[in-house]
Amino acid sequence: MNPVEIKDLPGLVGTEVGVSDWLLVDQDRVNKFADATGDHQWIHVDVERAKREIGGPIAHGYLTLSLIPHLSDGMLPVKGVTRGINYGSDKVRFTNMVRVGKRVRLRQKLIGAEPKAGGMQIKNECTIEIEGEDKPACIAETMSVLYG
Repeated sequence: MNPVEIKDLPGLVGTEVGVSDWLLVDQDRVNKFADATGDHQWIHVDVERAKREIGGPIAHGYLTLSLIPHLSDGMLPVKGVTRGINYGSDKVRFTNMVRVGKRVRLRQKLIGAEPKAGGMQIKNECTIEIEGEDKPACIAETMSVLYG
């Protein structure tokens, strides 16, 4: 998408702003996330047990959610933004598990834009798709405030 002015964001509501490249979710990424968060549940980090009991390890749901900023980087370039802050999320749903070794990508749609606190609050519908699967891994509405 071409860069837009912050004042023009409300006119883009309802527009798909981009689809990211595919990103591999490998065991190293899962292990690092487990270390960072302290969530070492066996379904994520005990590869042999996970293979025996559930067909292989799966990524943390919150790891999947945490990929949104990386996957959305550059998707909706806004001219003159001096800073943006994460304002939260609404309706986060983990609708499918991401098996380790799968690739995911983000499909993002702008669903809201309104002035807030001297900036522009935007809301995106973020759908994290899994390569080769019909059901997405995660659907979340994320909010940010952009300042120019």
